[in-house]
Amino acid sequence: MLHNEKHPLAGQTVTLTADLPNAGMGPHEFVVEDYWDRVSGVSWMYSDGNFAAMIYGVRSGVQGLPLDNEVLYGKVGAFGHLVHVSEIQEG
Repeated sequence: MLHNEKHPLAGQTVTLTADLPNAGMGPHEFVVEDYWDRVSGVSWMYSDGNFAAMIYGVRSGVQGLPLDNEVLYGKVGAFGHLVHVSEIQEG
C-alpha cells in the first residue's frame, strides 16, 4: 500500500471535470471512497484484470494524466471509477 492515510475527501461527494465511460461527459458528482491503493491493496498500474483500473489506464494515456498513484476510487451513480486527484474540481 502506497498511502498510509485516507484521502482527505474520503466519504465526501466532489465534482469531477472528467468525461467518464458509463457516465458520459462531465461534470459529475463523484463519491470518493479512498485512494485506489488503499481500496485494492495495490497500485492501479498492477491491478491486472480489474475493469475500472484498465479503463483508467487507457483514459490516463489518452488524456495525458500524470503517471502516479494519486488515484482515487469512487462512484458516479452505481458505477465505480478511478480518477486522478487533478480531475477534481476545486471549490
